[in-house]
Amino acid sequence: MSKDFSKDVLNAINKKTGKGISENSVKKLASGVTAETMQDEAELRKLIKQVSEMAKVKVADSTVNDIVKAVKASGMSTTNMETLMKMMMKK
Repeated sequence: MSKDFSKDVLNAINKKTGKGISENSVKKLASGVTAETMQDEAELRKLIKQVSEMAKVKVADSTVNDIVKAVKASGMSTTNMETLMKMMMKK
């Protein structure tokens, strides 16, 4: 992902949630994410929970299930992740 796109995403998330998530906290969390994380359901659920806690936004179990299903189905490459983020920013 490009650096400008990443900052745009972070700014959009902060604007929509009204939260102040720092770039460093996102980088710290992202540094532990691997391709295996994206395909291991337990690890993926753990990641979603960490992001939810960082953003101080409750995520319903049904939404977590939808996210897990979508991520596992897509294989979630960097390109897919960028596409997903662009879609989410439009909502």
